Amino acid sequence: MEADITHAPTRLAPRADSAATSRPSPGAPLLEPAPGGPAERFAQVVGQGHPVRVFMTAILSGYAVLVALSIAFGFLLTKVILHIPGVQSSDESVNRWLARERTPTLVDLSWIGSTLAGGLVIPVLVGVLLLVFLALRHWRLAAFTLFVICVESGTYRATTLVVHRDRPHVDRLESLPVNASYPSGHTAASVALLAGLLILLASRVERTALKVPILLVAALIPAFVLWSRLLRGMHHPTDTAAGLVLGAAALLVTVFACRAAGAASGDGDRARLPATTTGGEPR
Repeated sequence: MEADITHAPTRLAPRADSAATSRPSPGAPLLEPAPGGPAERFAQVVGQGHPVRVFMTAILSGYAVLVALSIAFGFLLTKVILHIPGVQSSDESVNRWLARERTPTLVDLSWIGSTLAGGLVIPVLVGVLLLVFLALRHWRLAAFTLFVICVESGTYRATTLVVHRDRPHVDRLESLPVNASYPSGHTAASVALLAGLLILLASRVERTALKVPILLVAALIPAFVLWSRLLRGMHHPTDTAAGLVLGAAALLVTVFACRAAGAASGDGDRARLPATTTGGEPR
C-alpha cells in the first residue's frame, strides 16, 4: 500500500507535463525562435533581454541590405541585362500580347487584383490587424504586420528614387509615374503581407487538409496580382519578378526580426523544454 502511495504522483506528473507542452503557443509558430538558431545567436550578440533593440536592429540592418541589393540589381537590369539583344523586346512582347487580349471582364479582374495589393486595401488591412493583435497582446504578430509592409514599401520607394525604368509602351490603365516601373510594389506587397499572413496562419494549422489550401491561396494571390499589373500595362515581367523577390526578402527579414526579438525576451525558452518527462523531472 505504501508503494502505491509513493509512486502515484510519479505516474500523474508526465500526463500534466504532456498537456502543457501540447498546448498551442500564442501567436504564430513560424515566429518562434529555434533553440541555438541564427535568431537566437543574433539576439545574444545584439542584446539579450532587450527585445525591442534586437528587433529594430534586425529590421534596420535587413532593410539596408535589401535597399542596396534592390538598387544594385536595378542598375544591373537597366544598364546591362536589357541591353542584351532580344531581352528588352521579349519583355515588352508580353505586355503587348496582354494588351491585345484585354476584355472588359479581364480589365475588371485586373482592377480587383491591383486594388487587393494597392494603396487602399493594404493600409486598412494593416490598421485593422494591428488593433486586433494589440488587443489580444500578440506583440510579435502586431510587429510583423506593421514592419513587413514598412520594409517592403520602404525598399520599393528607395529603389524607385534611384533606379528609373519606363513602364511598358502600351495603353496603361493607371496614371502613375511613367519612370517607376522597376520593381512592382503591388506584387511585392502581395507576397510580403498577404501571402505572409496566410503563411503565418498555416504555421498554426496542424491538419494537412487545412494547411494545403491556405498555402495554395498564399501562392495564388501574388500570381493574381502579378498578372493584374502586367495586363494593366504597369510593369514588365522582369519588374514583377523583381517584386516577387523583394516581397519574399521583406518577409524573411521581418520573420527573422520577430524570432530574434522572441529569443531576446526569453519567449523562446519554452522551445527548450523537453516533451517527455519522468516523475515530473526533465530527462
